[in-house]
Amino acid sequence: MNTQNFAGLDNNWQDRYATMLCRARRALRRVRSGDRVFIGTGSAEPLRLVEALVARAPELVDVEIVQLFTKGEAAYADEKLTGSFRLNSFYIGKNVREAIQAGLGSYTPISLSAAPALFRSGKLPLDVALVQVSPPDADGWMSLGISVDIVKSAIENASLVIAQVNKLMPWTEGDSLVNIHDLDLLVAADMPLLLRESRAAHPTAREIGRRVAALVPDGATIQFGLGRSSHFGSLPQATCEFLSGHRDLGIHTEMITEDIVPLIESGAVNGRCKSSDRGRVVTSFCIGGERLYRMVERNPLFCFRPTEFVSNAEIIARQTRMVAINTAHEIDLTGQVCADSEQGQLTAGVGGLVDFARGALQSPGGRSIIVLPATSPDGQRSNIVTQLPPGAGVTLGRAETQFIVTEYGVADLFGKTIEQRVLALIGVANPRFRAGLFQEAMTARLLRPEMSSLADCLLPPLVETSALLLLDDGTEIRVRPLFLADLTDLRLFLHHLSPTSRRYHCAEADEHKLPFSLYADSGLGQAVVATIPDAHGEEIVATGKYFREVDGPYAEISLLVRDDWQNRGIGGFMFRRLCELAKGEGLAGLKANIRRENQRMQAILQHAGPTSGIPEGDVYRFQVDFRDDAR
Repeated sequence: MNTQNFAGLDNNWQDRYATMLCRARRALRRVRSGDRVFIGTGSAEPLRLVEALVARAPELVDVEIVQLFTKGEAAYADEKLTGSFRLNSFYIGKNVREAIQAGLGSYTPISLSAAPALFRSGKLPLDVALVQVSPPDADGWMSLGISVDIVKSAIENASLVIAQVNKLMPWTEGDSLVNIHDLDLLVAADMPLLLRESRAAHPTAREIGRRVAALVPDGATIQFGLGRSSHFGSLPQATCEFLSGHRDLGIHTEMITEDIVPLIESGAVNGRCKSSDRGRVVTSFCIGGERLYRMVERNPLFCFRPTEFVSNAEIIARQTRMVAINTAHEIDLTGQVCADSEQGQLTAGVGGLVDFARGALQSPGGRSIIVLPATSPDGQRSNIVTQLPPGAGVTLGRAETQFIVTEYGVADLFGKTIEQRVLALIGVANPRFRAGLFQEAMTARLLRPEMSSLADCLLPPLVETSALLLLDDGTEIRVRPLFLADLTDLRLFLHHLSPTSRRYHCAEADEHKLPFSLYADSGLGQAVVATIPDAHGEEIVATGKYFREVDGPYAEISLLVRDDWQNRGIGGFMFRRLCELAKGEGLAGLKANIRRENQRMQAILQHAGPTSGIPEGDVYRFQVDFRDDAR
């Protein structure tokens, strides 16, 4: 229909309203065989209208149902009604997944930002739109309430618009209003909105959420992606629990859920640092429970806008420190992200992933984060794979991926080589699958042949926690476990060492072999690095490791501090940290063979407590005993 705004011009809109009212059965008689019918999104699905449409199934043939996704029973997707209805979904929700996988419905891969243009272009003309609205205000305006998304565009482009008027639909602020002149038929039906109550997060989801929250800076604007709920729960939303201690957060996201309520109530979200819509939570639809629906009711904090605005990559990129959090189902070792299928079978959709990932990468200080559990729900299959399976779709190309987060860690891929990506992704895979992935990567020649020696370093470190040291000048030193993904940074670290420092560490100062010698066999010891913040992330300034004796209670330790960072207390701090780790493993003490000229390391060991140093040739043999340690 030709949409116009008549508010303020038509003082007798009530008369028109009265003539538009009718029963659902009568309104749906206007649907004809062969029509293309749009159904409103999510929890705002107009249930009474859908029921009346399905009731007409015996009279209809080849009616195409178009939707983003719905939360009702989706009776129109039943196999028995395939002669009456054909499903075309932009996202594969739980209620239609079985039908689409059985070939009884179709899926249109499309980003949320592009769907409205599809309606406008005439490539997918809509004959009928079934939507749900609030009752009108004094000027004849109605609110689309909890679902603006692509619904507003459907209203603007459909030939016939039938609206269910529901007193229980919240009136929401923003670009959510339609006038009665934008509609054709009205059906009054006050029905409870569909609910999706929050459930306790799975431990895997909580661990992923904790790691993601650590990547979110204060003052960031966040998107929580339209991730398919699964055995592990909705992963992007699991981050909310761990953001309550942040400050000045903003939200610009296609969907909000019940999980956002306690985050807002914590005071962490005020939108003060947003570059646009400052102070407001911008979204296009919400799905949750009564608590959420009450919160958004006439609340100026929330601004509901269509997806062509909310999911527009250019608008997203204008936000400073935009952090996009989206879900993948599988990712290959080169960084190709698959979000709409699993094992080659369609399961979800594109949603806003591509729009927000691209926008976040263009945002000043922005970050794109893809989350996924490391394994399938039954634990039998790795979601990090050497190659995506046949039929899998590449939702996000390898050139556009940045952070990948699993319950085992964080892999930063952006701007990294294939080799660096492989090591980083193997490092966040389930340890049970790392050896297989490493061997497959070697076979596929994604790694250099000489890297085969790293095959014994694939298990996670025994302790993943970090320790912080604050230097006198205010520099913060972070001591953390060494990961396979640090190989390139280790090479840069070694280039800063003097020949003397290299000789202290390894008699055979082969620059090609030395980086590999710094990795501890994860079954026999620990390796740590000291890092400082850098423009690209971190810069390594020191390394340390110990290897347990095969048949004894001691371990041999070595430390290496970059020349320009020596004499600042870093070596001593790392030594104490390694002592803590060794004690935690139940070791009796540490041993070290120190060259006579390496007086700095000798001093560290001599100040460690009960220590014995025995000269032998050109080295001192030191031993630190924990059991006699009175410190």
